[in-house]
Amino acid sequence: MRRLDPTMYKALFDLSGKVAVVTGGVGILGRKFCSGLAEFGANVAIVDLDQSQATEFSNELNDRYGRSCIGISCDVSNPHSVHQMVTTVTNELGAIHILLNNAASKSDCLSDFFAPFENYSLEQWKQVMSVNLDGMFLVAQSVGKSMIERGLGGSIIQTSSIYGALAPDERIYDGSNYLGTSINSPAVYSASKAGVIGLSRYLAARWAKHGIRVNTLIPGGVQSGQNETFVNNYSQRIPLGRMAKPHELVGAVVYLASDASSYVTGHSLFVDGGLHAW
Repeated sequence: MRRLDPTMYKALFDLSGKVAVVTGGVGILGRKFCSGLAEFGANVAIVDLDQSQATEFSNELNDRYGRSCIGISCDVSNPHSVHQMVTTVTNELGAIHILLNNAASKSDCLSDFFAPFENYSLEQWKQVMSVNLDGMFLVAQSVGKSMIERGLGGSIIQTSSIYGALAPDERIYDGSNYLGTSINSPAVYSASKAGVIGLSRYLAARWAKHGIRVNTLIPGGVQSGQNETFVNNYSQRIPLGRMAKPHELVGAVVYLASDASSYVTGHSLFVDGGLHAW
């Protein structure tokens, strides 16, 4: 019987020579995603609103991993800004192989964002949707078009949320706050993140003939500044008994970005400690 070379499976995760675009690249999760992709060999375009932070972080990744990473300022809700971002990436790094469509917004005013549904303003709704869903559409459209034109296929990963698939249990928010503000999970967040799942499935079917895979990453709650009451309440709803740590989502991203998931498209990958199983 022919023995299988064990190294061939490790190679499936190798991203050497690939170009990856990560929107929301200097956020809590974005930084971990960029680091993971760079460590596995990708040259990463770190896309965020803040040019100085994106550039500083790209330099850090270049020094740490010896890659050709760049930082790019982009407003994902602005079509011209998105087009310019994609043009810059292709001119400086080459054809895009991987898109992690990850940018999201909680708005400029937390009190407006967390307002009760019955009093929620349309202006606030549109502001959040302009990034969380319109931005997903614009970036996927522009990068996907570039992938099709170059004929190289690719992997698109879009970040949703557990609350795009499940309704929040409002009991966990009793006595909870985030950075000193009382919190809940607003309907606009659930609606926008549910839209991401639908968009991913649509694009997975539409672009399969071009060799472009489109999948959705569905994180559960990540510990990132919530008070102890929220952390305890949320953890009691999770089979694994705790919130996620940011680095625990990186493995899923590397898998979906790489050839290890070459027959996976239209999939929603839950990384939620088992919440969706209950």
